[in-house]
Amino acid sequence: MAPLCGGRAHEGQVRAINIIIDEHRTLAAVLHGMLYLLRHVRYGSSKPDFELLGAMVYYIQTFPERFHHPKEDAYLFRLLRLRHAAATPLLDRLQAEHRAGADKLRAVEQTLARYRHGGAAELAAFSGAVAAYAAFHYGHARSEENEVLPMAATILHAADWEEIDAAFAGHTDPLLGAEAGAEYDELFRRIVMLAPAPLGAGPEVSSNT
Repeated sequence: MAPLCGGRAHEGQVRAINIIIDEHRTLAAVLHGMLYLLRHVRYGSSKPDFELLGAMVYYIQTFPERFHHPKEDAYLFRLLRLRHAAATPLLDRLQAEHRAGADKLRAVEQTLARYRHGGAAELAAFSGAVAAYAAFHYGHARSEENEVLPMAATILHAADWEEIDAAFAGHTDPLLGAEAGAEYDELFRRIVMLAPAPLGAGPEVSSNT
């Protein structure tokens, strides 16, 4: 990622940027884990663990749509629009991607349901939907980290970063509150405990043989 600012960063700016990037990485880790598990299933080295896959799909459905993207829109993007009109086309594109991501997530949910009930014949469709959402997320997060955050680091005021930091840290967010963040942290821990090594601390993948 490009350097975020040339001068001394405000403490709230550093915290907020680190949280945003960490949330991108957490979601990417869950997506990587799903692709890893599905690859093992596809090549016959393990059976599908629908409890784990269901928890992962629930996480990628709810975390971006109810927690991460609303905060970006309501705090980071809103303040950047106020301070820098030239950012409008980029922010419009990224907010449109937030809406498009919801459609891709519905495809993941629907294909998982078909895979759970229809068996191996539905694996390819589910794997394809997960891969499509993963590629979408990686590109979207890269744009935010390489374009939006460096711009915001230069443009936004210290008071702006205090507001963004408070929202992303879950201290005073009127949209969700700290409880929502704790809920997603707990869900992520559950995924780690269910996922087999090397992804997590769960039991080894079960072999088909």
